[in-house]
Amino acid sequence: MLIKYAFLDGTTTEVEVSEEIGAVIIDSRKAEHAQDERRRYHCPYSYDAIDYEGEEYAADDTPETEHIRSERDSRLYTSLAALTETQRRRLLMLADGLSMREIARREKADIKTVRESIKGARKKFQKFF
Repeated sequence: MLIKYAFLDGTTTEVEVSEEIGAVIIDSRKAEHAQDERRRYHCPYSYDAIDYEGEEYAADDTPETEHIRSERDSRLYTSLAALTETQRRRLLMLADGLSMREIARREKADIKTVRESIKGARKKFQKFF
């Protein structure tokens, strides 16, 4: 029985084997193909990009998204640095989900003072975005 092997460079070769060994090789190839098909069919996403093109093609981050993220982060840090310590603290508490009334209660300050502080922080923040 002749068994055909195909190589990555496109060349093929045939090898003469006994019927028993040929049957084992053919059965093995069929089982491997069936397993690949089941894995592809039952998997909600494909790992083909990882297998054939490398990790860099399978990642969600591209150089463009990394650049956009780094620019956004840079502007964010610059804008936070422009705020006073009180404004930064109060704005971050607001971002964490606290209400202005809760912030005023925690800082033992008047709610109008907190509201004006956050309003000023937002104005400074908007200069950068």
